[in-house]
Amino acid sequence: MHIPENYLSPSTCAVFGVAMIPLWTRSLTKVREELSPERLPLLGIGAAFSFLVMMLNLPLPGGTTGHAVGAALLAILLGPWSASLAVSMALLVQALFFGDGGILPFAANCFNMAVLMPFTASFLYRTLSGGAAPGSTRERGAAFVAAWTSLNLAAFSTAVMFGIQPLLFTDPAGQPLYAPYPLSVAIPAMMVPHLLVAGVAEGIATVLVLEFLRRTAPSLIARRSEGPSFRPAYLLLALLVAASPLGLLAAGTAWGEWGAEEIQALVGFIPRAFETGLQFEAPVPDYAFPGLSEVLGYVLSAAAGTSLLLGLFALARRLWNRTAPSR
Repeated sequence: MHIPENYLSPSTCAVFGVAMIPLWTRSLTKVREELSPERLPLLGIGAAFSFLVMMLNLPLPGGTTGHAVGAALLAILLGPWSASLAVSMALLVQALFFGDGGILPFAANCFNMAVLMPFTASFLYRTLSGGAAPGSTRERGAAFVAAWTSLNLAAFSTAVMFGIQPLLFTDPAGQPLYAPYPLSVAIPAMMVPHLLVAGVAEGIATVLVLEFLRRTAPSLIARRSEGPSFRPAYLLLALLVAASPLGLLAAGTAWGEWGAEEIQALVGFIPRAFETGLQFEAPVPDYAFPGLSEVLGYVLSAAAGTSLLLGLFALARRLWNRTAPSR
């Protein structure tokens, strides 16, 4: 669901940029209201978790790949506003440093994965769990359904963004300028694999991590401020970094994330935007370091992205402690 550069028109990207600015602003305000300084490291942990699970690509029907996002889990643990900020930061690091998702469509990607997912998941989890006991069948089922539904809603929104491009933006010859496939192709191509595989992975990951934290760090689940134990969460991040090369086992390119040559092979032409649009070169494109093996480069990228996100939120906590009024 990472929309690359030049798949959406600049005007489409601008619309979502304008929409996301007040949402990001509100997220910052809500985090300061709802999250104590003692629990602020959870934002960095959550952002790093989302970053890492998105590196674990899965083979999907049709020969493409997909991944979980982790937004539903963060919404359940932290609330939707904090989850929105954490996932947005993960997407920013991916786009700026690893070229995973474009710069211009960054706000559109955030709308899909950092707004639709956490708010949908939070609402469904609260509604379906109905105050059920933590760890009960009903509570676990609510978490799974919330995660599965929210991921598929984000996939549907992504498909619509792709599919409206050839309807709205064409050259004088009638060829699409941006994403080439209409809604009739984009929606089933996105939805079938996400309904069958990626959404299930999101649901399973959400339930398993909730259970892991419930057993090893109950203070995080209960949202207690006093003495939260972050060690199990850091251990989970370390395990995900070590397991990140498993994402390389999924062969193929994610649907809607092809390069220019791949698009030409698929539709017979290269949309003009791929030749005239923004050409941003990330420092470590595709999580590959020059001179290193693919596996080692992937692990190093996972460790670097995780460290960067943890460091950014650690810095934010320090600044917060300096500027916040005494309690």
